[in-house]
Amino acid sequence: MRPHVRLPLCAVSLLLLACDRQPTAERVVTRPAPVAEITDAAPEPFVEQVIAPVGVHNFSARDLLALDRVGDPQVSPDGRQVLFTLRKTDLEQNRGRKDLWVVPLDGKPPIQLTTDPENEDAPRWLPDGRKFLFLHKHAGSVQVWRGSLDGDAPAALTSFPVDLANYSVSPDGRLLAFSADVFPDCDADKILACTAERLAERGKKSHSSGQLYTRLFARHWDTWKDGRRSHLFVWPIDGSRPPVDISHALDADVPSKPFGDSDEYVFSPDSKQLVFSAREAGKTEPWSTNFDLFVAPVDGSAAPVNLTQDNPAWDTGPVFSPDGKTLAYRAMTRPGYEADRFRVMVRSWPEGQAKELSPDWDRSADELMFSADSQLIYLTAQQLGQTPLFVVDLAGGPPRAVVSDGAVSQLRRAGDRVVFLHNSLHAPDELASVDLSGGDLRNHTAINASKLAAARMGEALPLEFIGADKASVRGMIVKPVDFDPTKKYPVAFLVHGGPQGSFGNRWSFRWNPQTYAGAGYAVVMIDFHGSTGYGQAFTDAIQDDWGGKPLEDLKAGLAAALVQQDWLDPTRVCALGASYGGFMVNWIASQWPDAFQCLVNHDGVFDNRMMYYATEELWFPEWEHKGTYWEQTARHELHNPVNYIDRWRLPMLVIHGALDYRIPETQGLATFTALQRRGIPSQLLVFPDENHWVLKPANSLLWHDSVLAWLDLWLRSRA
Repeated sequence: MRPHVRLPLCAVSLLLLACDRQPTAERVVTRPAPVAEITDAAPEPFVEQVIAPVGVHNFSARDLLALDRVGDPQVSPDGRQVLFTLRKTDLEQNRGRKDLWVVPLDGKPPIQLTTDPENEDAPRWLPDGRKFLFLHKHAGSVQVWRGSLDGDAPAALTSFPVDLANYSVSPDGRLLAFSADVFPDCDADKILACTAERLAERGKKSHSSGQLYTRLFARHWDTWKDGRRSHLFVWPIDGSRPPVDISHALDADVPSKPFGDSDEYVFSPDSKQLVFSAREAGKTEPWSTNFDLFVAPVDGSAAPVNLTQDNPAWDTGPVFSPDGKTLAYRAMTRPGYEADRFRVMVRSWPEGQAKELSPDWDRSADELMFSADSQLIYLTAQQLGQTPLFVVDLAGGPPRAVVSDGAVSQLRRAGDRVVFLHNSLHAPDELASVDLSGGDLRNHTAINASKLAAARMGEALPLEFIGADKASVRGMIVKPVDFDPTKKYPVAFLVHGGPQGSFGNRWSFRWNPQTYAGAGYAVVMIDFHGSTGYGQAFTDAIQDDWGGKPLEDLKAGLAAALVQQDWLDPTRVCALGASYGGFMVNWIASQWPDAFQCLVNHDGVFDNRMMYYATEELWFPEWEHKGTYWEQTARHELHNPVNYIDRWRLPMLVIHGALDYRIPETQGLATFTALQRRGIPSQLLVFPDENHWVLKPANSLLWHDSVLAWLDLWLRSRA
């Protein structure tokens, strides 16, 4: 279920949801004069809705939408400034829209570069440090565009007949690598044009809408397959020759689907080769996690060569040292297990043997980056509820945390500094940097400072207790806003998904505890057995035990929270969860009902049997239950919620996305059917246009308003 997760009581309008508790307003904002415009004519003034209430107020879902999102930082070649994207919520279009910004690293404020109504995304510098590239949709096609800090009008760099994605610029600035969805049976030399022609032909009117499949995947995440694969191309920026499909010989998506990006491939420092990750699994693709690293010449003169054929598990995230002498990447060791520990691997380039760096370090690496002198590797990994920045010497030794609190991501090298995004439970991502030792922390953006200052949040408290197998288990309690220790507060008991996930000190735009704290609820979150960041054995412990040790931990965690914080009201508790958390809500309904007054189940598993046969990534249930359903029926049925419906009695709000192919919508519909047939108070909220997540702004508001209305109905009325 890892991607790697309501009927409101107030009046609802489609976009603004005019609830009495959350007033909205609107104003016209005059943007800074852009350095570069996409269109010849000046765009219409940007109308920014003030989604959150004006003035000091309690944090809510409207603040989630009002906060801007900093992303994709790119350090200039001279290390002095950073390009980044800034996503704002566009309520009128019911979507997020991105512009490009640049911020100097010397302390000057950021400057907006683009203002086009369409998204500008994925900025990448050219070697001169004045020009840059980005993805932009114009005339219905996503292509690479070129912009300039000198005020030159942007212009399309590419004009290929299909949409482009996931691109990168070679170190010498002469080549562009990009991915495109193409029909692999087209001739390699004409694959882009052939794909466009087939799509155009399919677009013509036809009496038949059927699609014939001969193997899985038939659908994946939220999309039915149409025969296309993501292929990796290389093209000279001067246009001197057509693009070369360097992954054409492989039966694989490069980058991977549905979440792969340009982090899955890298140019060699001499710009002559590409190293990329691909799963060439054929008909076993839906139950295989065997991604390998391949190397191919950028001119397509030779077929890709498998560099990690000896490892039957996942290899990905290749990065080269600046001196070109070392390739580093991340590797798992157990096939079929997507939550295995990612080890840091290094090999001398090009002929060296791979070896694990810091083999005794029991954490799973997320990102890798070399220092400028090629002697250090900086990396991120979850650890005890945090996602620190670590550094490890290439010569050996354990990694050392240099930024410990909050969540660090998207590492970038800037001379003698490390630039990164940093967030916490109290603020979304902003750009920051430290020196190579981890000192001299500098914040380079404060995009959301004024909005955060106006939104009051709850204080987070650590929670530690003894759980299943007498292990130390951690969690977190978030106090309600305007906390008064003399009062008793209702509790939102959040259960994370994954199940190999974590509720830690990090920001979320979906399951954010501050939305409950702002509404007057205390929040309790437990990192039960199966959670990440506590050692691989702790993560592994959930296998074939979905309703066992995790449930014990949740019980012990809630009990500990109630003892340690006597202001929590044990008579007013509601359990909420999504994905595996939704499974656990269904399991709690029969196995632990006495602790709760209500339940909220988002995209949760109802029947393990049909979950196995209807989900797309089969490696997940096969690992979790140690085999296929017909081979290990007893294991799949051991903790199957459908077998205990006769015990259900708690009111439940069921939420599901119709485009969720990870846990198909029939699981949610079946849950609601069982509740209704048993006469249990229940509601079903369906999003026809959402997948496993709720992403559209209006839908997010409806989700949060419906959930809080459900909690208010069953908890506040019993105060």
